[in-house]
Amino acid sequence: MSAAEVSETGSADLLIRDIDWLITVDPGRRILRDGAVAVKDGRILAVGKTAELARTFAGTKEFSARGHVVTPGFVDCHLHSSFQLSRGLADEANAQSFLFDRMYPYEAALEAEDVQVSATLAASELLRHGVTCFVDPGNYHPEASVEGVMSTGIRMLVSRSSFDLTKSVLGILPERMIETTAQALERAEAVLGQYGKTENPRLRATASFRGLNNASDELILGLKGLADKYGTLLQTHACFSYSTHDSSLARCGMAEIERLEHLGVIDERMLIVHSGWLEPEEVAILAKRKAALVCAPSSSLHNGYGNFLMGKLPELMALGVTVGLGSDHASSGIVDMVQEMRAACCGYKEVRANPRLMPPETGLEMATINGARAVHWADRIGSIEAGKDADLVMFDANRPEWQPLINPVSNLVYAATGDSVRHVFVGGEQVVRDYKLTRIDEAAIYREVPRAVSRFSKKLKVDKMVQLRWPVS
Repeated sequence: MSAAEVSETGSADLLIRDIDWLITVDPGRRILRDGAVAVKDGRILAVGKTAELARTFAGTKEFSARGHVVTPGFVDCHLHSSFQLSRGLADEANAQSFLFDRMYPYEAALEAEDVQVSATLAASELLRHGVTCFVDPGNYHPEASVEGVMSTGIRMLVSRSSFDLTKSVLGILPERMIETTAQALERAEAVLGQYGKTENPRLRATASFRGLNNASDELILGLKGLADKYGTLLQTHACFSYSTHDSSLARCGMAEIERLEHLGVIDERMLIVHSGWLEPEEVAILAKRKAALVCAPSSSLHNGYGNFLMGKLPELMALGVTVGLGSDHASSGIVDMVQEMRAACCGYKEVRANPRLMPPETGLEMATINGARAVHWADRIGSIEAGKDADLVMFDANRPEWQPLINPVSNLVYAATGDSVRHVFVGGEQVVRDYKLTRIDEAAIYREVPRAVSRFSKKLKVDKMVQLRWPVS
């Protein structure tokens, strides 16, 4: 089969054929017209032209993707699934107010049943917008997150959130979120032990501390030890605003990445979210240590963090640092990796006044293969190649934003949104069919959302926290 990429010979379970544009993001970055993908046992058996694969796998169950653009499943490297019910609660707030007046009180008000509803809703929106794998930085009910998320069929890296410093320059944590270093480490290890190695191929676990200003050196070093023990990632937020940058300098006498380097915890198995406010020497540290970084465009744009204005992500990518994309949370508005790609590419073009910076191909790489590398799952996901899992997204190109279809990567990043995702496969299983999830009853989730909001709203007094600017009658 000279024109096809084949991992092995034999029969296939499924042949996805007649693909108008198949964007593989494979090492050769091939784009195939009239492409096809053969799938066996959830993995990609062959990639090539429809005519050739149809001859080879005659009699196989077929799925026509005529009129569609097909990409690898997206990897969202940072999404707080427990924050999905927070839309509208944290608008027009600076970093201090966003965290300590809005989101931390919201998080402290959630019960396990609320987190499960939120996580299920988050996973539903991710899948419907083409995300087949995401990283959760953690909350205080990880079991509820797992239960909700896994019901949808998406892949997840779960964590338990960790803080151990009650007070920082920015504010004081809610009492319910306060724990000792020993408690934080014990509870983090319980999650790693429970979910680090399971029979579920779509579930992994990581260690996580939510930010440097509420984490002691002992906690950071302890979590790094757990990450090494369980062979997984250590993730954190860092350098997302001037406030956190300045707070680190005031309390520790060094900037955030500089502190992590001083502690000796930065390496290729660390995932650092935001990384906008960097000192020059911190750029050198990240280039040397090759920690993976996560660009969260809509979060910075919504809250005015200045990560595009101050950020060095294009330079860091040029230096060989892996940079993925994250939608962060619903309180920033969108949970749509297609829109995040556009925001990342166009945001840097605007602040640098350079239209050649961050072409759409870079945005798509960030959302696929870079994300897979960042979470150390690139051997199985992130591109459409023989031998990898069949995580595929099918965009309906018979829509105005996709026409005329001259350059599919350009249309995807600059014109489309995730709303044009029609079908999604995870490990060869169709989890979105004709814009609807196949595993769960979405209507049932929408019925649960107002009930969950009602429960936590009573504790938060949402009507006083958020005032509509225009009159409601």
